[in-house]
Amino acid sequence: MAKTKTTHTAASVTDFVEALENDQKKTDSYKLIELMSQVSGCEATMWGPTIVGFGNYHYKYDSGHEGDAPVLGFSPRKAAISLYVFTGLEEHEHLLSGLGKYSMGKACIYAKKLADINTEHLTTLMQETIKYVENKYQRTS
Repeated sequence: MAKTKTTHTAASVTDFVEALENDQKKTDSYKLIELMSQVSGCEATMWGPTIVGFGNYHYKYDSGHEGDAPVLGFSPRKAAISLYVFTGLEEHEHLLSGLGKYSMGKACIYAKKLADINTEHLTTLMQETIKYVENKYQRTS
């Protein structure tokens, strides 16, 4: 079975954000840290070299694959900010209505900049994702 690549690290979130070369990504990162900390009630921590995560839960799939992941998170990538705030479930798709200008991966939302996203809708999306994670998996922090 493949080993999970994205694991919690002791790296500094501030050092990571300060090392970003794009000032807009840096500003958006600090805003997301503030918002996600408020919504999750958790401090920002690094997951792997590029993901800022909030909280922690343990998952185990029917396939037997298991691991730990942040409850919420984001990664300020070169092309867009990856927002890990959505379950990817069909019954939660209505939560994307009114979110703003974004594109989707499997369960990841990509935004060029935070100004393209309605933060009220983003907050609701994060709250529902937290509820889902807490009901389905074992939250460890």
